[in-house]
Amino acid sequence: MKIKVRFILMCSMLLSLLLAPLAQVDAAPPGIHTNAVGASLIDVESGRILYSQKGDTPMRIASLTKIMTAIIAIEQGNLNDKVKVTKTAFGKEGSSIYLKLGEEMRLHDMLYGLMLRSGNDAATAIAEHIGGSVDGFVYLMNEKAKMLGMDHSHFTNPSGLDEGEGHRSSPNDMAKLTAYALKNNVFQDIVSTKLKKVPNPNEAWDYSWLNKNKMLSLFEGADGVKTGYTKLAKRCLVSSASRNGHQLAVVTLNDPDDWSDHGRLLQYGFAYFPLLTLVNKGDAVEGSTGVVGRTFSYPLAEGEAQLLTRKVTLADPATTSYRLGERGTIQYFLKNNLIQTIPIYDKTSPLLQAESQSTFSFQKSEPYQATLLSHYGYVLRMLVRELFMISESEWAD
Repeated sequence: MKIKVRFILMCSMLLSLLLAPLAQVDAAPPGIHTNAVGASLIDVESGRILYSQKGDTPMRIASLTKIMTAIIAIEQGNLNDKVKVTKTAFGKEGSSIYLKLGEEMRLHDMLYGLMLRSGNDAATAIAEHIGGSVDGFVYLMNEKAKMLGMDHSHFTNPSGLDEGEGHRSSPNDMAKLTAYALKNNVFQDIVSTKLKKVPNPNEAWDYSWLNKNKMLSLFEGADGVKTGYTKLAKRCLVSSASRNGHQLAVVTLNDPDDWSDHGRLLQYGFAYFPLLTLVNKGDAVEGSTGVVGRTFSYPLAEGEAQLLTRKVTLADPATTSYRLGERGTIQYFLKNNLIQTIPIYDKTSPLLQAESQSTFSFQKSEPYQATLLSHYGYVLRMLVRELFMISESEWAD
């Protein structure tokens, strides 16, 4: 009976999506809600939070923790190193990729088991390999959180299991972490993979890992990132999607209807906050012989472009920054709030060539417009998911 009622309610909600007019980019952002206790929608390129619900409230995050575990391992480890499975990692409770005691696996391969299948054994093995011990790795996690400005987060383990108290993060903090991690090519490749086969030294067949993240099939343009579940944290999800060079990420914590909520939030972000290129690397700077140091793009709702201001400040030749090659800065403000500072360089400066613009190369393009086919296709996929919904055990950490 409960299943029948749930399905009827879902059909009603999806019918409203079908009947609703497609969102237009030229309309002001309407209100939107989710079924989550906490949620956040972020523009990956700029880091702008586009929607937040209890965004700074620390909560249990289950296996979303592994986003932090993965990015630290990628940045600080050698992907070709062999990771050995110790007694601590072997048979770790919760979800597992069933590593054998003493088994060795390439770090790069183990990261797929960590992110696609949420292996707690993989998380522990990776933590010991990178940090020397689980405690050593946890220290690195908290230091990384400080560096990223995750002021409402504290990590106590690399897996997200409810071991003791104090392991928490907030929706906005997880959004910041996700946006940071998605700018790493290795991380992006891993979390966007639907199926991965890895050599198995114990059997005649390879490991075969299917990604638990159903958003990769449910939502057009989806390209990451991680599911999570424990009895205390409930369903947690981080997803990302890209359209026309514009990438968004959504975080929901304790959300019984996360697949649907993520689809709506992603559609909302693409429709109402198109990514606009405000200045291009190499552009001439008025009142200066220098040029813009890097391209700057920012998501803006209707009418916000008129609220933008910018300030050019030229560097004093006597300053250290000038001697190091910087000829000034351009500051962008939205509603008098500073949103970006961009360096100015000489046209021939080697710094201009070396300036990183991010992992992704965003090109100015027409904002994505949802079509009837893509809109109804998304609704149909959600209906099919409800008919064949996976059991909660598929989420278990």
